Amino acid sequence: MALTDLNIAEARNQLTKGDISAVDLVEAHISALDATRALNCFITETVEQALIHAKASDERRFHGEIGLMEGIPIGMKDLFCTEGILTTAASHILDGFTPPYESTVSQNLLAAGAVVLGKSNLDEFAMGSSNETSYYGPVVNPWQRIDDEGAKLVPGGSSGGSAAAVAARAVMAATGTDTGGSIRQPAAFCGIVGMKPTYGRCSRWGVIAFASSLDQAGPLTRTVRDSAIMLGAMAGYDPKDSTSVDVPVPDYEAAITGDIKGVKIGIPSEYRLDDIPREIEKLWSQGISWLKDAGAEIVDITLPHTKYALPAYYIVAPAEASSNLARYDGVRYGLRVEGDNLQEMYENTRATGFGKEVQRRIMIGSYVLSAGYYDAYYLQAQKVRTCIADDFKQAWGHIDLVLTPTAPSAAFAVGEKSADPIAMYLNDIFTVPASMAGLPGISVPAGLSDEGLPLGLQLIAKPFDEETLFRGADVLETAAGFDMKPSLAAG
Repeated sequence: MALTDLNIAEARNQLTKGDISAVDLVEAHISALDATRALNCFITETVEQALIHAKASDERRFHGEIGLMEGIPIGMKDLFCTEGILTTAASHILDGFTPPYESTVSQNLLAAGAVVLGKSNLDEFAMGSSNETSYYGPVVNPWQRIDDEGAKLVPGGSSGGSAAAVAARAVMAATGTDTGGSIRQPAAFCGIVGMKPTYGRCSRWGVIAFASSLDQAGPLTRTVRDSAIMLGAMAGYDPKDSTSVDVPVPDYEAAITGDIKGVKIGIPSEYRLDDIPREIEKLWSQGISWLKDAGAEIVDITLPHTKYALPAYYIVAPAEASSNLARYDGVRYGLRVEGDNLQEMYENTRATGFGKEVQRRIMIGSYVLSAGYYDAYYLQAQKVRTCIADDFKQAWGHIDLVLTPTAPSAAFAVGEKSADPIAMYLNDIFTVPASMAGLPGISVPAGLSDEGLPLGLQLIAKPFDEETLFRGADVLETAAGFDMKPSLAAG
């Protein structure tokens, strides 16, 4: 087996036994990085630094200092500020920005021994579901349609670079951020595991903000166990983040027992859409059968406000984005396009620096926050959000997990939907409700579409009950037995 085909748990075992070194592992993935560069997964590569960190990791291991992610090569979504390393949020407006500080999550991973190979590509400011809005060009999914291998497919978004890099074996894992589905949906499109923790579980400090009440960092990995290992390294209370919750970080890996007997799985009727593709419906039914066969109890539930989740999300998220992105004006850092006066400089900089999708969302957000519309739109959306959270709270009285599809389709071609914003927004239809309620969710690859593309199933859990989430996801993963490798992967 090639070193790039190892998952984190397997690599950890070989490192522990001394069969391989961190340098061996990192060098193999640097070669994979070269072999998959056409996929455009990374904005910035940090290969030289990675080799230095790999050597330091081997030295620590020699002295018995072994972190949770010791020697593991990863990608860092280019939304996480990294000290002295270009950080762009995939936007022209952050040209040349090198933060003098490290985000808490990336610092936690470095402290756990992870080795960062580069900053992964994403939708500009995390605004997108296909990774086509990046100033640095679209990311290409390493999977191909069986009947049309020439078509370049999207990896999903916004964490598309991270997801594609993990699927293509360029890195063993990568960080992502999930606002309305930006970890789980690309994971489904790329045939890997994507996990969004409970809001407040991972620090947002040093993560470039899109929508502050929704953004949450999480891991993208090839297995559920790897996801549990990586989340253990990422998570933890951070006093620098006012939304960080001071609760202990459990041993997530230890929670994976292979046993879900007696666990109650809710199946929400509202997710059975009239126009849901047959293959998605079939996979969902299969997932229900797998969990039932494993000893879980299947319970039909209702989440009546689900149908309002997407429209409410696309009011709340742009509103927060318009506020957060007001700080990018060309004065202190990043791009500056001069004008005849200060006002004109602001206008020129923002018009040139922001892409069309970011501009669209800023304008939507500014509109719903404006005088006369705040009550009618933003305030109303927040009330709906409370109703969505209450639906889940009532459901948790008699279930432990919720099972749904992750996305309404498999990956589509680059350019296929980009001209239709509404069609793009509908990609988040199954992931947004959990985001609005701040709940943990995970996408597990569970099968292939008729075109030979990966499809994912999503599990949602109670707040801060990631342990049960990983238990259920592991059983789902084992039953699905998804072990396919994309055709454009390294090795």
